[in-house]
Amino acid sequence: MSFEITGTLVKKYETETKGESFRVRDFVIKANDGGQYDNFVKFQTTQDRTAIIDDYNEGDEIKVHFDLRGRQWQEKYFTNLNAWRVEKMNAAAPAAPAADGFSDFPTASPADEPTAEASDDLPF
Repeated sequence: MSFEITGTLVKKYETETKGESFRVRDFVIKANDGGQYDNFVKFQTTQDRTAIIDDYNEGDEIKVHFDLRGRQWQEKYFTNLNAWRVEKMNAAAPAAPAADGFSDFPTASPADEPTAEASDDLPF
C-alpha cells in the first residue's frame, strides 16, 4: 500500500548504521491535516533512500510518499512509515530527483494532447 501526506519538515535525524551494512534515517513532519491539535508524524528511510531528505531544510513544505510496514518480533508488533519519495511543495523551488531513477524521462503535458481538428488518416 502506498500513501502520501503533506506537511512541514520539523526534524531531520542523522543516518545511523545498524549492523555492518544496514542504514536507517528518520525525519518528522508536522502534518497539514487541519485538525485542532498538531499532528507530528515520524518517517523512516532505509539504505540508499536515506539521502532523499538531504536537500530539504527544517521548515520546508513537503509531500512524503510512503508505505506502511509492520513486523513482529518476540511477541511484540512494530509499525513503520517507510518513506520512499519526498517532493517540495513550493512550485518555485526545484523538485528533488525521483528515487525511482526515471526522472530523466519527459512526461506528457496538456499541450501534447491531440486536438479535435487533427486529421484522422486511419483506414478504419
